[in-house]
Amino acid sequence: MAERDRVHVTVDGQSLELSNLDKVLYPAARFSKGEILDYYTRVSGVLLPHLADRALTRIRYPNGVGGAFFFEKNAPAGTPEWVRLERLPAPGSGSGRDMLDYVVCDDLPTLVWLANLAALELHTPQWRVEALDPPADSVALARPDLLVVDLDPGAPAGLAECCEVALLMRDRLARDGLEAYPKTSGKKGMQLACPVAATQTAETISGYAKRVAEELEKAHPRRITSKMTKKLRPGKVFIDWSQNNAAKTTVAPYSLRAMATPTVSTPLGWDEVEAGVEAGWFTATEVLARVEEYGDLFAPPDAVGSEVPT
Repeated sequence: MAERDRVHVTVDGQSLELSNLDKVLYPAARFSKGEILDYYTRVSGVLLPHLADRALTRIRYPNGVGGAFFFEKNAPAGTPEWVRLERLPAPGSGSGRDMLDYVVCDDLPTLVWLANLAALELHTPQWRVEALDPPADSVALARPDLLVVDLDPGAPAGLAECCEVALLMRDRLARDGLEAYPKTSGKKGMQLACPVAATQTAETISGYAKRVAEELEKAHPRRITSKMTKKLRPGKVFIDWSQNNAAKTTVAPYSLRAMATPTVSTPLGWDEVEAGVEAGWFTATEVLARVEEYGDLFAPPDAVGSEVPT
């Protein structure tokens, strides 16, 4: 790599080498790596609290969204010594042998370093690192502080139908004392997150989410399905309660998505959901304007939720 393709910067006291800033990673929008770094830097104030203390899964697109990509959980070779790493059981591991060194993105230098690696998408579990008590040998023992459901529309259903189901889900969860916060997925659907007390297992949280999804499906069988079978989805919204499995991750609020244009998983106000969101795709530029106007519309990271009924 030519020296002219590299830029040395200092971010909050940490020295980083950035590379190929002019490389276009979203060809249809002519959106470059430098613009990605700019977006993540400018949105960091609202993004970082949602990444803090969570084991991070990255999806990297070194040659852009039209090229090959890979999921990365383990810290890559050459990780700076100042990046926070947590050695945790790999998902699905039932023994103490399958351990990974996860990156935990608590600060701006780490976020910039990840963006420079073309880690476009950032995904987190519903639990924090401290909720997995050592010497736990399985992530199934973690205690989530978030309940998450994914609303996935089956064509011809779309975002309008997701908004309708989101309102039904919001009201149903509220009856059990849970406050839901909506966001777009950055693709075709929506997600809701509820702060919950980090005192119950992921199995308990997932079981509750499944019961609520099945209850709503029974009440609205023409609009909702709680089953993963794809042939049942056309014209309905699938409430994916399985996101609460401790081994699963969900795209973080304010994360970019690998679409043709730089769309973002965007927090919404309930007034927007009630009005019916016109488009599910907010771009990075639009999200920065929204943050300037509204601040962080998503759940406060320090919100203390209730236990779910068992």
